[in-house]
Amino acid sequence: MAAGGSLSRTERKAAARAEILQQEEQRDRRRQVSRILKKPVGERNPEESLLLGQCEDIVRELERRRKKREGLRRRQEEVCDEPEELKRKVIELAAAVRNAKHLVIYTGAGISTAASIPDYRGPNGVWTLLQKGRSIRATDLSEAEPTLTHMSIACLHKHNLVQHVVSQNCDGLHLRSGLPQAAISELHGNMYIEVCTSCTPNREYVRVFDVTERTALHRHHTGRMCHKCGTQLRDTIVHFGEKGTLREPLNWEAATEAASKADVILCLGSSLKVLKKYPHLWCMSKPPSRRPKLYIVNLQWTPKDDLAALKLHGKCDDVMRLLMEELGLEIPCYDRTKDPIFSLAIPLSPDEEGSHSRRPVAPPWSLEEAQMQEQQQEPASQLSLSLSGGWFGRGCAKGSKRKKVN
Repeated sequence: MAAGGSLSRTERKAAARAEILQQEEQRDRRRQVSRILKKPVGERNPEESLLLGQCEDIVRELERRRKKREGLRRRQEEVCDEPEELKRKVIELAAAVRNAKHLVIYTGAGISTAASIPDYRGPNGVWTLLQKGRSIRATDLSEAEPTLTHMSIACLHKHNLVQHVVSQNCDGLHLRSGLPQAAISELHGNMYIEVCTSCTPNREYVRVFDVTERTALHRHHTGRMCHKCGTQLRDTIVHFGEKGTLREPLNWEAATEAASKADVILCLGSSLKVLKKYPHLWCMSKPPSRRPKLYIVNLQWTPKDDLAALKLHGKCDDVMRLLMEELGLEIPCYDRTKDPIFSLAIPLSPDEEGSHSRRPVAPPWSLEEAQMQEQQQEPASQLSLSLSGGWFGRGCAKGSKRKKVN
């Protein structure tokens, strides 16, 4: 010991070496115990059983970790109710829908998977694949159309059985299904809408293409200008880690008002891991007996399962098909000629024609024209291909379609 009670350099080195050796010994012991625990009890020899008895703390810790891993794995598994069980549950859900005085629906990515839009936390979801180190394929959302679930919700609202829809989705399919804008709160934005925040009230520009081509987290300017005041337009998307402040299309005021009036909440295709963080949507300030009854449709576990009056393990389209049948309502088919996006869309100004490269939603008249051109002008197109190598003739056809869309 050096003067003054402090350790000498040699003693400090020896203490550090001893600590390292102790940590290595602990790691070795942990590995030994872990290997033994993986064996069936009947296959463990006396020495191994003795070691487990000497390392009770390590055994408890490893068992706790194992149970936690198993719990997380079970939560990620998709569970389907048997057909008869699902039918019984849908009958119960239908009674709740009929008797509800103020029904609000919360929707997540699970209602759009039937439109080939990936969800986030499913077995092949975006975040699930990224966590596994796997790549995700790009999805052309302009080709997506409202699903059976979207059309069912619009029908329920039309028949005054649903008062409001709160959506986490940015795909714009609720709007395209014919659901009125006033009846939707798109909490994370809409990929077809850009806004001017300098105008009062904020001026909305609905487009027929994805406006988010140049935007990202904390970077929202789209590259186009307000036709009224000349200020840069911004998208409406709320990324993870951001707080949405726009009035429309987020419509938080209507969402919280609808939740406060709700006596029934139906959650469709949402993991609820994000929505659970918004206490106003669950009326948590009310005593439990006065909170709305909760019905959940999801294949996976959600953090609200224990609070639900009923949990239905099934695909959203399957459940909604059964529900609409039980309610005696016909599900309308999506009709592109009636898609509101075309009547709501504001055309680009001439100098904005090249401001994006995203494929627009093809209007119904362009689809019909394309089919007629293919049937009537096939010989002409072959001639243009032979004269110009194929690009000139095709390029003109594509350009004319784009011009009509905009």
